Amino acid sequence: MHARGQVAHADVPTENWTAAAGSAERRLARLLPPSVRVTAISAAPAGFDARYSALWRRYSYRVCDDPAMADPLRRHDTLWYPSRLDIDRMNEAAKACLGEHDFAAFCRSRPGATTIRELRRLVWARAEPGVAVATVIADAFCHNMVRALAGALLQVGDGGKPVEWLGQLLAARRRDPAARVAPPHPLCLEEVGYPEPSAMAGQAAAARRLRTLG
Repeated sequence: MHARGQVAHADVPTENWTAAAGSAERRLARLLPPSVRVTAISAAPAGFDARYSALWRRYSYRVCDDPAMADPLRRHDTLWYPSRLDIDRMNEAAKACLGEHDFAAFCRSRPGATTIRELRRLVWARAEPGVAVATVIADAFCHNMVRALAGALLQVGDGGKPVEWLGQLLAARRRDPAARVAPPHPLCLEEVGYPEPSAMAGQAAAARRLRTLG
């Protein structure tokens, strides 16, 4: 997968940061490979955690369903899909997953981890002729969640599964071998949203709590 909006943090002694702050981006640019760029670097608010302080994440998933429009230069970030997709069917099916649910049917389970998430947006749109892009926003994602949702929706979009199928999968709370997980290369982390600086530590503490459905 890819990322345009990845956020990371590191603990650095104050005196080291003070000495390097003015040239940190330039120095990192010399050290990192061409596939990784630092677009901004700064001191973080007290209690900040790049993962747990986040309020939401936004991903995209890009699919080309028209062989004549398949751009070879975008083969590393676009899935070439062999059948035409009905975007309206996909968006109708996606509505069943919006809100807070147990997404066990769309996640790879991990010991001690919850699969309860709040899915805030899941919508497909034609970004350009022959190309469909999903926008997916949630407070957090469990492993394989976006790819599993995309894979199931592609099966609805090509007519292989009914619109109601996504809701049925969600309600079952278990992985169904009939539901395919889409490939990783079209997936991109676009943006991460955070609260005001004063709320960073509190959000991080809240996010670490094991969630249950109320």
